[in-house]
Amino acid sequence: MALMRQASQVEAFGRVLVDLGLERKDLVVLDPDVADSTKTAYFAERYPERFIRVGISEQDMIGIAAGLASSGKTPVACGFAMFVTGRSWEQIANSVALPGLNVKIVGTHSGLSPHADGESHQSFCDVALMRVLPNMKVVVPADAVEAAEALKTLVNNPGPGYLRLGRGSTPVVYDDGLEFTIGNANLVREGSDATIISNGVMVSMAIEASERLSRIGTDVRVIDMHTVKPLDNASIEKAARETGAIVTAEEHSVIGGLGGAVAEALSEYRPTPMKRVGISDRFGESSRRYSELLERYGLTAEAITEAAQILVSRKR
Repeated sequence: MALMRQASQVEAFGRVLVDLGLERKDLVVLDPDVADSTKTAYFAERYPERFIRVGISEQDMIGIAAGLASSGKTPVACGFAMFVTGRSWEQIANSVALPGLNVKIVGTHSGLSPHADGESHQSFCDVALMRVLPNMKVVVPADAVEAAEALKTLVNNPGPGYLRLGRGSTPVVYDDGLEFTIGNANLVREGSDATIISNGVMVSMAIEASERLSRIGTDVRVIDMHTVKPLDNASIEKAARETGAIVTAEEHSVIGGLGGAVAEALSEYRPTPMKRVGISDRFGESSRRYSELLERYGLTAEAITEAAQILVSRKR
């Protein structure tokens, strides 16, 4: 699969939000004073009467969103992933997840993508924080196309949801017209020797790794596990049974994220040799380029390739 074109998840999110605003008069968007960065400014320009700028106060934003949902609205509360999940976790837990309110939380600038802003703005634990909450759906799309479809699906699916988006442009994995279903992983590439289960920007790297491995005679399956909760246990169990080796790849801490979720599933349903490619137990740092940080933290096609080779050699 050639990964030529690049596009921004956040840009796609902002454009689709405007389209949804036309379709759904109950849609209200809230933003903690970062509308230009999150691209909710597009919605604010088109529907100013349904846009709430709360200032730099994520906790208040979640409380207001909960009140709107209780009144029959469909609020989309958007902010930087580090702050919208970290600062307001207690409000999300008690005011949104506990009563199961129809609030959609969108965390942009996730992972290492705010590269120049450094460790204070980089979020490695937001998936873990959200997936531990009962009633919360957690979605990490692979590219701009999937981000757009995920937003549409979450908005039209009742109950709490968290959508994780990166900053900047990343490789486009999917063609337009992608069918997206919460909780159903996408089989990107078939394979029989091992399986790479990934999400976010790491899906494009998983594809690259599978192509490298194919050139040396190793046939590797690639799964886009876009929904971390509810997890597609059936796809995981099938991959483990048919390939006998699992590599996970994520732009998140290996503790509590996709790797942790897959490990939990395997330990219960089908214990299988696995390796986790992700961010080790450490904080972030600043860099002029996003690509430099990905390489520094071992989030590369090379790292995925190496992990798969180790597991396949053990099998043999």
